[in-house]
Amino acid sequence: MTKFDTTQLRARFDNTSEGWLVQVYRSDRRLLCVLEASHAWAFFVGCGLGLLLAVGWFNLAKSSPSTLDRPITIPPEMWID
Repeated sequence: MTKFDTTQLRARFDNTSEGWLVQVYRSDRRLLCVLEASHAWAFFVGCGLGLLLAVGWFNLAKSSPSTLDRPITIPPEMWID
């Protein structure tokens, strides 16, 4: 009976922790840009922080009193019947 060798199984699944990579080329096969998993994480973190900032700014602007909402207390100069 042969023993089960875990090193072969481990080497087979080690490439799952590498992440992903997208390379964008031009029509003449020159490399334009490379997108890695860290770029996507940075983008999503930035979107999340931007959303939190927008919601906080909206709530802050909504709760602060506006000078245009005050009623006019001065009567008009001429009353028209």
